[in-house]
Amino acid sequence: MAHGITTAAELARAVRDFLEEELLHASEGRLRFLTRVAARAVGQLERELELGPELERAHASRLARLGMRDDAELCEAIRSGSLDDRMDEVLAAVRARVVDRLRVANPRWLLPEDVAQAKEEQAVKA
Repeated sequence: MAHGITTAAELARAVRDFLEEELLHASEGRLRFLTRVAARAVGQLERELELGPELERAHASRLARLGMRDDAELCEAIRSGSLDDRMDEVLAAVRARVVDRLRVANPRWLLPEDVAQAKEEQAVKA
């Protein structure tokens, strides 16, 4: 809580908890399904609020190391072949971006080694 004010991530977590712990168990059929969908959507919002700025900075840093300003410039460089001699770096940067997006969208789809690496990164920052 920043300055005694509930953060957006904390509000999202509270809504998700309510949906998962109260409403989901008290509903059935279509309402239960829609509650599950809503809880997952709020969970994604919660992760975006918590991780989004950090993941965007990391992505910008990876792009900068490749000499790129944004994804569009990276795509053009890949198409033109100007990064062919640095393909290992390009693949690592693109893969890291995909992993970051999965960390927000649905962390259950991550490979075990990606989960371990994310935990290591969080421990270093703590």
